[in-house]
Amino acid sequence: MPDRIRLLLVDDQILSRGVLRSGLEREQDLEVVAELNRTDDVVRAAKQHRANVALVDTAGPGSNSITVTTELRSSMPECRVVMLTTFGRPGHLRRGLEAGAKGFALKGSPAPQLADAVRRVHLGLRVVDADLRAETLQYTETPLNDGETDTLRAARNGGTIALMARNLQVSERVVRTRLWSAIGKTGARTRADAIQIADRNGWLLD
Repeated sequence: MPDRIRLLLVDDQILSRGVLRSGLEREQDLEVVAELNRTDDVVRAAKQHRANVALVDTAGPGSNSITVTTELRSSMPECRVVMLTTFGRPGHLRRGLEAGAKGFALKGSPAPQLADAVRRVHLGLRVVDADLRAETLQYTETPLNDGETDTLRAARNGGTIALMARNLQVSERVVRTRLWSAIGKTGARTRADAIQIADRNGWLLD
């Protein structure tokens, strides 16, 4: 029997991780060699356990999943990354693939479907869930300029126009102008809607 594909699971939700592990380990050619609840130790764990594929929850605590993917690609390129997400964020998907992720899959995907993605990624192929691909086609690039992006990030953290202006080192008039422009470009009706739309599409990622 050929060597099994060695998997590293990264998910902060114990129940979700358990379901993922039990589903994948039903496949005779897959073996979960380590589990983490944070992304901070992915590179160390991947090296220690000689993982072939790391399945990384994009929303988990710890280091940004894009940063982790970049670090893993540079320090252990033989370990491929599959990012797991609960909903489509086209901007995040694009950045993930640019960082070196070989796959994107929806959390909750049937185990055989995820196992097939793991096998294909292990072979060096790129795999993106069909539903995520469809959403990505809607927004390929952010419509926001740098100033509007920075202002929406500041607005996401809460606070008054005056506080945002101080933090961004611009006038209150500039903050208001950028917010109205961002609302228009995202097709939103309110500042909160614009933040939600931009965040969902991955346009506010650093």
